[in-house]
Amino acid sequence: MCDINKRKVIAVVGPTGVGKSALAIEIAKRFGAEVISCDSMQIYRGMDIGTAKVTPAQMQGVPHHLIDIVDPDVSFSCVEYAAFAKKTVEQLSEKGVLPVFCGGTGQYLDAVLKGTRFSDADIDLSLREALLAKEPIQLWNELDLIDPEAARKIHPNNKKRVVRALEIYQTTGVLKSEWDRRSIDENAPYDALILGLCCSDRDLLRQRIDQRVDEMLEAGLVDEVKRLSFSAHATAKAAIGYKEIISYLKNEITLEEAVQKIKTASRQYAKRQMTWFKANPAIHWLDISVMDAAQRQQAAFLAVEHHISVAQ
Repeated sequence: MCDINKRKVIAVVGPTGVGKSALAIEIAKRFGAEVISCDSMQIYRGMDIGTAKVTPAQMQGVPHHLIDIVDPDVSFSCVEYAAFAKKTVEQLSEKGVLPVFCGGTGQYLDAVLKGTRFSDADIDLSLREALLAKEPIQLWNELDLIDPEAARKIHPNNKKRVVRALEIYQTTGVLKSEWDRRSIDENAPYDALILGLCCSDRDLLRQRIDQRVDEMLEAGLVDEVKRLSFSAHATAKAAIGYKEIISYLKNEITLEEAVQKIKTASRQYAKRQMTWFKANPAIHWLDISVMDAAQRQQAAFLAVEHHISVAQ
């Protein structure tokens, strides 16, 4: 439901390899909008090929924001991204320009589009200490008993997120799954239309991902990694495509093994992305396996036009 008192934004989301950037650019061209990248690795300068960063030619004159804003050896958090993104939204909105988020980092987008978060509440340090003392699987089982919906979205080994979910319930009496719905429905700072690209044909998505990796290698991914300088604990160093090539350059694996590892990791990442986005009932899905580019574009245009035409 649209809220006439909130700034309108559009978001194009989905797993890697489905054509998010191309659709976001077409939307921007049609509605005089500008794109805000929502990718946790495209923020890094010099990491162009391995992150499938849009080139100036591909941008077709559409301004893009939050790309190349920090060096690869700098740590950058979700909280920092949200601050940058919200400032960008305000700047664009003040000029009457529609912001279009584009990317596959669901955590980053949620940090911007959701309102009140549990991080705003007081933390009971003694409770956290008691929870952290337990084994990951024990914590996950506890969460599964009280909030199976939240448990399904969190890997049992992701102790930090499991603890967070338990803290929410034990501190506020509200399940994390319900807390997230309240954040979206009641406290969202923007009136957002979220368009999701998906691919129900798994073989097609696999082919697209594998082809994308091959194109990255042909475009010079190995040389790009050679030119980069990572600090020992840099987050960017662990990016898919980069960590594998680093292993190859250290003679730990062959190039062929590195390429296969990149393809496998990319497919696994796409699966995790879909798991994250499917949990959001507000996303309007467009399936690339049953709709061609023209059909997806037309459907997106109609949805955006309706979204922004509501009286302000």
